Amino acid sequence: METKIIYDDSIDQDLIKSKKVTVIGFGSQGHAHALNLHESGVDVTVGLRESSESFKRASDMGLKVENVKDATSGADVVMLLLPDQLMADIYNSDIAPHMKDGSTLLFAHGFNIHFGEIIPREDISIGMVAPKGPGHLLRRTYEENSGMPCLVAVDKDVSGNTFELALSYSSAIGGGKAGILKTTFKEETETDLFGEQVVLCGGLTELIRNGFETLVEAGYQPESAYFETLHEVKLIVDLMYEGGFEWMRHSISDTAEYGDFSRGSRIITDDTKKEMKKVLEEIQSGAFAKEWMAQAREGAPFLNQKREEASKHQLESIGKDLREMMPFLNAKDTKKDI
Repeated sequence: METKIIYDDSIDQDLIKSKKVTVIGFGSQGHAHALNLHESGVDVTVGLRESSESFKRASDMGLKVENVKDATSGADVVMLLLPDQLMADIYNSDIAPHMKDGSTLLFAHGFNIHFGEIIPREDISIGMVAPKGPGHLLRRTYEENSGMPCLVAVDKDVSGNTFELALSYSSAIGGGKAGILKTTFKEETETDLFGEQVVLCGGLTELIRNGFETLVEAGYQPESAYFETLHEVKLIVDLMYEGGFEWMRHSISDTAEYGDFSRGSRIITDDTKKEMKKVLEEIQSGAFAKEWMAQAREGAPFLNQKREEASKHQLESIGKDLREMMPFLNAKDTKKDI
């Protein structure tokens, strides 16, 4: 079956402009969605608690801002852009009672719908517009007129045009320039969690940390170990991003390519893949979601402990020192850039 990527020329870009849209939240995704929608000519309101530090910031950016109740009650379309672990409680207490009859509820990630944390009223249509990247890049690519790929899905189509509305929304935030793929809440949620845990975050950080430790424990300078196991990752990933594995292997030395083919499978083994399948099973069964939500309701003790431990690792201190010597990086500090 041929995969159909949808672009702006196949989308009714005026559909979302005929609706009153509310974006709940003004974090990484929230600020990007709201600003992109606004600059595309959409009637958008940001819904925030009046005590939120972001209330004035959003207003200063030229956006219409209201408390969550007022922003919700006046909206034809509500996009929820809140942390997964907080979304259901806020939705049930502050949003659900005020949603208009026959309105549409959108998500940028399917977690709360797929795992049953949020169960909207029967008259509400449910859709998803999921940009495939962080909010700050969604904003940057919109400003650069290049856009960011998006996934679009429908869970419940009461209105009869939820998919078309989600496409129009996606176009307004820049997705139609880069390409939009139709998916399902199940597929987006489970593949997203799997990618984060096995490759993009969990797998990659463990691979880098263990590689760094192996070199340092063998007596090599930590600075050399940092360059070889972390800094150069971006250079290699950029090559893969531009042209896949083949382009990366075409661009490196024959020695590096031989080492890739002859040694890589000794690191990521059949046992590793078996463990990946176990992780996927935990996601598919809902076990991971139950575990995470239970942790979150307890104040996330495991997450907080691991954050503290990781922040003290030599890899972080060496990296911070080296990045400060590379002004071209626009180096980030979590204590300054939250």
